[in-house]
Amino acid sequence: MDEVITASDAAVDRRFGSSQPSVVPTNVPLLSAFLSFALAQFLKVFTTWFKEKKWDTKKILASGGMPSSHSATVMALAVAIGLQEGIKSPLLAVALVLACVVMYDATGVRLHAGRQAELLNQIVCELPPDHPVSNCRPLRDSLGHTPLQVAAGALLGVFIALLVRISN
Repeated sequence: MDEVITASDAAVDRRFGSSQPSVVPTNVPLLSAFLSFALAQFLKVFTTWFKEKKWDTKKILASGGMPSSHSATVMALAVAIGLQEGIKSPLLAVALVLACVVMYDATGVRLHAGRQAELLNQIVCELPPDHPVSNCRPLRDSLGHTPLQVAAGALLGVFIALLVRISN
């Protein structure tokens, strides 16, 4: 028996999504953000090798470094929302403000906190062995990003958002 789909059935399908599962997620902003984050983290292994001439796969899970995965993530999210919802969308405004805050924080507070941690680690290393602080675990010093790392992450996010949009 042939099934007839009415216009109202089609409208409900468009609003609530098809009942058939999709292999590829259809939330373009979310997919763009996650892909940008993953690619930026993956690229850190190669940029570390290029800079230090050593392979360090731990960089995949580390913060700091080139490119900024935070910047890539929030820019991909903002661009994908802008492409999907339009330039006048309040969602775009929220995403852009979030992106600006995250990128400003990466080059400001987090970068300087990392530099302070590096200096404190150096001071602790120079303490005599019997000093109570000399056995402390070193502080993480790779926290923030240089402006170049943030810009590279942001460009990566824009590129990924455009690529995901074109492929969907």
